[in-house]
Amino acid sequence: MKKCSIAVFCLVSLLFAAFFVWPIIQVLRGGFLDSNGNFTLDYFLAIFSNRIYLLSIKNSICIATITSAIAFVIALPLAYFADRYEFPGKKIFTNIVLLPIMLPPFVGAIGIQRIFGTRGALNMLLQKMNIIDEAHLIDWLGNYKLIGICLLEAISLYPILYLNLVSTLANIDPSLDEAAGCVGCHGLKRFFRITFPLMRSGIFAGITLVFIWSFTELGVPLIFDYSRVISVQIFNGLKEISDNQLPFALVSLVLLLSLVFYFAGKILVGQQNYTMMAKASQVSSARKVGIFKKFMCCCLFGGVTFIALMPHLAVIVTSFAGDWYCSILPNVWTLDNYKIALSHPLTIPSIQNSVIYSGFATFITVIFGIMIAFVVVRSKLKLRHLLDVMSMLPLAVPGLVMAFGYLAMSQKGKAFSFLNPVENPTMLLVIAYAIRRLPFMVRSAVSGLQQMSYTYEEAAQCLGCSPIKTSIKITLPLIIANLLAGGLLIFSQMMLGVSDSLILAQKQQHYPITKAIYELMSLIGEGPFLACSLGVWAMTFLAITIIGVSIFMGKNLGAVFRA
Repeated sequence: MKKCSIAVFCLVSLLFAAFFVWPIIQVLRGGFLDSNGNFTLDYFLAIFSNRIYLLSIKNSICIATITSAIAFVIALPLAYFADRYEFPGKKIFTNIVLLPIMLPPFVGAIGIQRIFGTRGALNMLLQKMNIIDEAHLIDWLGNYKLIGICLLEAISLYPILYLNLVSTLANIDPSLDEAAGCVGCHGLKRFFRITFPLMRSGIFAGITLVFIWSFTELGVPLIFDYSRVISVQIFNGLKEISDNQLPFALVSLVLLLSLVFYFAGKILVGQQNYTMMAKASQVSSARKVGIFKKFMCCCLFGGVTFIALMPHLAVIVTSFAGDWYCSILPNVWTLDNYKIALSHPLTIPSIQNSVIYSGFATFITVIFGIMIAFVVVRSKLKLRHLLDVMSMLPLAVPGLVMAFGYLAMSQKGKAFSFLNPVENPTMLLVIAYAIRRLPFMVRSAVSGLQQMSYTYEEAAQCLGCSPIKTSIKITLPLIIANLLAGGLLIFSQMMLGVSDSLILAQKQQHYPITKAIYELMSLIGEGPFLACSLGVWAMTFLAITIIGVSIFMGKNLGAVFRA
């Protein structure tokens, strides 16, 4: 067992050295070394002398902060009521509240344009109600782009924070609340004195992911045509990667800022963990409440879900539209968009490509995730905690940074030039998908192993079953639900990856779904309608997946999104 653990540690270390550390080193080298290989701060300082770059950095931090705050305000009451109260339709509500995560925010941005465009549904409704007239139509997206981006990202990412908070609340010993009530601590005072401090680890895990993902979000600003954010500046600089070092310096800055945000949160919030006498194995702390509170819970879950799904509903309506201009709803309804979308040269190949990329990447991720989880939970290897930390590192590094690093390390003349995505991005996309989603698989497998009693394995080994045979015959079947849930989750996330797909897929025959949707959006005429049709296919697939995963893992699903 010890030899196997050492072999796994060495193999994972080699994988991370080649496809996690090395891409980051290439980014840092490009940002801090001149053409002669000498250390320099000239490129880095040039960023701070550029007014556009400074404004982009400021806007990105502002978007991430506002998005995280809105997501927290949405997720906290949802998680608390879901854990503490019983109300009608609770199982349905706690499943549909996860649906906003089923589609990348940038696809939802397409629907938002149909609602809040100058001649979109909202202005047409206000005009029909005689609140505004033709000469005074409000340019919602033009005047409030930054707020629109924040709201769209918040309603797309709040489920990540919600899952973390639900998982954390489920692990709080209910007797602590009972003890506080016995000494006269009730209501909000009990929540802020007892419950909230015990939730800090979950808050940190969720907010960290929401902050970093929204800080480097690329798709939404592109669809909103909002270039004054750091992610779009990097994307626009890809064409100059061979002879301009400023994009490298920008990506280096994003990496450094992301790490600063991560460790600052870790120090300020994430380190205060409390040991419980009893955790989720106890009876649920949810209690029956009166009619008014039941009604409030239903309104809260229903209202949040409706608002969060509004962009997705707009995407669905757009996918059935033959003509939608200057009207509240489409003037013409049709199914032709779906027929054309399934025969368009961009769509079918993109679906096939996404299935291939995601399928291979999921297989790799599941194999490595299981091996890492066994070493972390079942072995006594001294370096097992380092292996656990190593496997979680991709969560702290934005996908935009990793994608740029992969592109940099595969340029002509580099050691990994044989992976150059200009020729064929398949290998690089599979690797990128697998490395970035590995933490989710590790957490799923670790969660399953921690819930399973080790006595079953001991009994099998006492009867002469070898450790490897025990793992295959006993352990894996008992944690199959966690593995299946984790595998489905990461497969669906890979199918709709944004940063990796937009940056690494550079030829039409290699486009995955998200790149195809982005390209369709730029086509005049039927392009946006076809993009929405393709988005609905992807949305349906991912919705089924997310609901299925939540049924498999229940409240433990939040552990998958732990940073």
